Amino acid sequence: MRVAIYANPGSKSQSVKEKLEKKMRDRHFILDMENPEIVVTIGGDGTLLSAFHHYRKQLDQIRFVGVHTGHLGFYTDWRDDEIDDLVISLQSDNRQSVSYPLLDVWVTYKSRQPSHYLALNESTIKRTSSTMVTDVYVGGEKFERFRGDGLCISTPTGSTAYNKSVGGAVIHPDMDVLQLAEIGSINNRVFRTLASPMIIASNDWITLSLMESRERKEDLMLTVDSKSYYNRDIEQIRYKIAKERIRFAKYRHNHFWHRVQEAFIGEEDGN
Repeated sequence: MRVAIYANPGSKSQSVKEKLEKKMRDRHFILDMENPEIVVTIGGDGTLLSAFHHYRKQLDQIRFVGVHTGHLGFYTDWRDDEIDDLVISLQSDNRQSVSYPLLDVWVTYKSRQPSHYLALNESTIKRTSSTMVTDVYVGGEKFERFRGDGLCISTPTGSTAYNKSVGGAVIHPDMDVLQLAEIGSINNRVFRTLASPMIIASNDWITLSLMESRERKEDLMLTVDSKSYYNRDIEQIRYKIAKERIRFAKYRHNHFWHRVQEAFIGEEDGN
């Protein structure tokens, strides 16, 4: 089996990486950063997010495994003190996996070629000053004219990330849907939006048509996961469920709602 080990630069993660590399060499795994079958990330959800973008053109050939060296993440199944168990599971691998949907982001501009991105968690569009105005289309039909700070479009796995902080719903990652959540919308007697998160089916898509003049569009900020793009002359953005999916090697079952409870609620005080 060809394995890549992708670790963040922290001293603890680098120490775990060295131990895992030695154990894998001893058991005759092939360490291959270029064309792996398995990518083991060591760090946290941010490290796995970085690895996803690094290997985004090889998603049909790769399964990911996450090892966390800090707090339990939503993408990291293994603790850093379980390396021996992980190696045993890899040795007995039968190619079992679970796959989750990704977000396809297609951006058109007035004065340059279109751009295409894949997001594991979410994409946002915001104004860095003043109010953003955009027409929102769902499945090709105009739904509303949004005025506010911005919009967040997320995947189910990204629903517990930035989406949740702006009031979006938490969605189980087995569902092939995308979600639109408003960021600081303006709602009064003149301007109205739904003012509620929208869950969009996999056969529909969301189109944002920016209404500002060219001069005002240049202070827009587009984000795709952790990457930010500033001062783009954006005309329109289309979001849909991507044909690509991310696959995780599954050697144990980690209940999603248990992770949500542990991450956001924690232990009850017994009262």
